Amino acid sequence: MSTLTELAAEHTRLSGQAVDHLQRVVAEWQLIADLSFADFMLWIPLPPQDAGGAEEPAGSGSRFVCVAQARPTTAPTAHPEDAVGSIVTEPEHAPLRRAVVDQRICREEDPRWHQGVPVRRETIPVYRDGVVLAVLSRDTNLAVARVPSPLEIAYLGGAADLCQMIADGTFPSADVAVDTQTNPRAGDGLIRLDTGGRVVFASPNALSAYHRMGYASDLVGAVLSSVTRPLVRDPFDASEVVKRIRAALEGRPSMRMELEAGGAAMLLRALPLRPRGAPAGALVLVRDVTEVKRRDRALLTKDATIREIHHRVKNNLQTVAALLRLQSRRTAIPEARQALDESVRRVTSIALVHETLSMSVDERLNMDEVVDRVIPIMADVATAESRIALRREGSFGVVGSALATPLVMVLTELVHNAMAHAYVPGSRGEVIITVRRTAGWLDVVVSDDGRGLPRGFSLERSQGLGLQIVRTLVDSELDASLSMRPREPKGTEAVLRVPLLRA
Repeated sequence: MSTLTELAAEHTRLSGQAVDHLQRVVAEWQLIADLSFADFMLWIPLPPQDAGGAEEPAGSGSRFVCVAQARPTTAPTAHPEDAVGSIVTEPEHAPLRRAVVDQRICREEDPRWHQGVPVRRETIPVYRDGVVLAVLSRDTNLAVARVPSPLEIAYLGGAADLCQMIADGTFPSADVAVDTQTNPRAGDGLIRLDTGGRVVFASPNALSAYHRMGYASDLVGAVLSSVTRPLVRDPFDASEVVKRIRAALEGRPSMRMELEAGGAAMLLRALPLRPRGAPAGALVLVRDVTEVKRRDRALLTKDATIREIHHRVKNNLQTVAALLRLQSRRTAIPEARQALDESVRRVTSIALVHETLSMSVDERLNMDEVVDRVIPIMADVATAESRIALRREGSFGVVGSALATPLVMVLTELVHNAMAHAYVPGSRGEVIITVRRTAGWLDVVVSDDGRGLPRGFSLERSQGLGLQIVRTLVDSELDASLSMRPREPKGTEAVLRVPLLRA
């Protein structure tokens, strides 16, 4: 089955930042589906086609493609079939188009029948940076009669607030990384707080979790931060959990945290509720992970071992670089010294990747941070008489370790090639690394304003070691494409295109 990123890359021209926001919505929506007792589907508007088959501007059409789907764990599904990848048109699904045009939540007055089941649909625009990126459809199965209860009322109220925040563009926050595997869910334990931090509802599982932590009374009416602080064993954790609950009441999101109390291990997460920008309290999710934590200790030990390996590899590479640097200083032959210096640069670039991975918990790293640390090293290849500036434009984003090492090596060689060959000694110039990331591609252009490509130059026939390394990495490791072309009004551009989906 195609993923959200693959479908967005195939059918749309959404930017990488837009797709990242949709991914954050999908990471959070199982919670909203459970609170809503409803199915959720994510629809992206497609550009219409004119009579000649040409596409018009995105967002102006009446066709939508479903790129993701979630079913509730708290109610029967309204869509037992898989809808991901399907394309629908406006006449049949008019509320989707209405949510885009009106930029508000729309609800069908009368339920529709779907495979013999009455379904009520609401459409929620996914708003971000002044643009409706997509539409969420919330489809509720009406075949099962539901008796309103305090739990159902609290669930639906929390879902309504979160859906409105999606339409406002304030949820989910880009500042919080969501772990869909370990984050507490609605069924684990849910507490609703008013604007003053008092509990207005606590689900039975939330009460059980607090009973295991050592709190024997009813939570309703109590100030949750005041109740929780004395239960937590570690004073730092006690202060931190109070800080996060208060931050949620003030409208600031936070990541989940783990705490120990009464011999139990709990995960706690506080979500601010601010529909239309107005304070409405907070949702606090609690999950008892006492048994899970015991099983996870072995995995944590393995993760620490992997990071330690990256740390030792980094140390060994730095030792190799230091030995090569010493040998270079003792070498009187200019050609040999230059070759050793280039080897130092290459080894140091790889060491920086391993150093970053040694601090990562998921074998992924922020490529911008790595490149910004490599740039000063690459700038050292400029001759003393030259004044060559080097800078980055755009963002690489987060990439996996399998992509990071060859990509850093390729960038290092391309920049070195530009700085070493594009300028004569004593000249001034600028080398720019321009990055553009979309859903499916990472496009990088290394451009200079130097003397340009020599006559008859061919990338495939070039015998330079740096370009040979680049060609090998581009073909075997990145599965990417590389070309070099003249730059207007002068200089050269090296154009690298890396497929992110395959990577």
